[in-house]
Amino acid sequence: MTANMPATDPSTPAGGEEGPGRSAKSIIEGTVGSFMMFFGSLGVGWLASVSDLRRWPLLIWLRIEPEGVVVSVVLLALGGMLMIRSWLRLGQQFTVWGAEARKATYTAIAAWGAPLALSIPLFSRDVYAYIAQGKVMVNNLNPYVDGYDQLSNYLQTGADDLWARSPTPYGPIFLWMEEFVVWLTGGHPEYSIIFFRIIALAGAAMCIYYGPKLAELHGINPNRALWLACANPLFLTTFIASIHNDALMLGLALGGLYLAATKKPLLGVLLVTLSIGIKPITIIFLPFIGLLWAGRGASWGRKFGFWALTAGLSFGLLGILGLMNGFGFGWVGALSTPGSVWIWYAPIGLLGAVLGGIGGAFSFDGELITWLVHKAGTVASIGVVLYLMFRGKHDRIVRRLALALAAVVFLAPMIQAWYVVWLLPLFAATGIRNDWQVKTVYSVTSFLMVYAIADQLDIFPYIEFDLGAARLLAAFVAVAFAVYLVFFDPKTRTLFRKKYEDPADNRLF
Repeated sequence: MTANMPATDPSTPAGGEEGPGRSAKSIIEGTVGSFMMFFGSLGVGWLASVSDLRRWPLLIWLRIEPEGVVVSVVLLALGGMLMIRSWLRLGQQFTVWGAEARKATYTAIAAWGAPLALSIPLFSRDVYAYIAQGKVMVNNLNPYVDGYDQLSNYLQTGADDLWARSPTPYGPIFLWMEEFVVWLTGGHPEYSIIFFRIIALAGAAMCIYYGPKLAELHGINPNRALWLACANPLFLTTFIASIHNDALMLGLALGGLYLAATKKPLLGVLLVTLSIGIKPITIIFLPFIGLLWAGRGASWGRKFGFWALTAGLSFGLLGILGLMNGFGFGWVGALSTPGSVWIWYAPIGLLGAVLGGIGGAFSFDGELITWLVHKAGTVASIGVVLYLMFRGKHDRIVRRLALALAAVVFLAPMIQAWYVVWLLPLFAATGIRNDWQVKTVYSVTSFLMVYAIADQLDIFPYIEFDLGAARLLAAFVAVAFAVYLVFFDPKTRTLFRKKYEDPADNRLF
């Protein structure tokens, strides 16, 4: 299984792999940025209103005094963008991605991830929703029917009120994890966060392990793939700092995909099914697992047979899990929960809003028009998935899966940063060329980091420096740094502006 995708970077120095120590400066710089984000999280990271940390003198100053909030915002913004620069510079250190590059990339992941693993949750309150849903489970309620607004004083949990009345979009495996963590900690926010972060770290470790192995199967340099996907600041912040369960979901799915591609389909189906039990979006992996199981040159009858076998095994196991928890396939009805909102930078979301606004101005039902556009995007994404299931070469099955998942992500009205992270290991493992493809990765990573820095800040509402001012300051610092990287930094600007020529192929095979 190979892919004709070059893996070198013509913007890096000539002369082969750099000697030991050349990457140390970039790693240290990124570590400084990560620590800045950690200290910034103390002032503007998300805390439950009942958190014991709110009574710490240092955090009181950082969260209550305008000066402390300003310091926290600036540290967070500068730290996040410094990590972007360090990641870009690390990738420029190597023209041959060999043993030294592998060692440097692993060192960077560990050094940059460690401070984030100690931070107060950043850029998302989802971990508090996990705690609230765990309490729903502990109280013997049905999370596919009852929102966490059924809990007394649920706003004190720190969870976002936007989803309080929505059914959970998570599968039965993660519901049990939520229940166990809340049972073990009594729902204490900080202790619960520690356990959920351990779960996220386990998922991230699986991505770090299986991503390069998938790259090797496709003849792509695994060390460069590791740098692109897992040393990526977006991967580290969304999976470690934000503590998203997507880390475990993706790690299990990548493991299942690798096992299926290496003639262990039953184990592959099992891991992917466990991934669906975390978050059902990875159900999209199943038809491609079936194609791998059917083998090269399989007839259509054989393909349909293995699709049925793969689906039967997976849904059979999920059915057993549903019987065990008493909720059945309740997660199917909750799949639409994340899609009930839209965001301006999602093409379909923006198109729906614009057309709805225009329709409303001409006395049409603007909300209906917006809904129809959003649903059209969903239908189009299903069409792309079906096309990629039926058309394409056997040795590009994983690439076809990556494109199918990308269609689901980019044709949705809501695109979150961690949705894009789902795609990184799959595309990196099947080849990201050093032309518009890698520049797209650089640009999207930088944009989403800037947006996260400016959007998700926990600002105490009763101080002079309000949320609007904090977001404006964060956006100014992050955008200014991004402009510097793209237009003025003598080291990084070539990555965004240089017209690449097709470089020498650096595949393994």
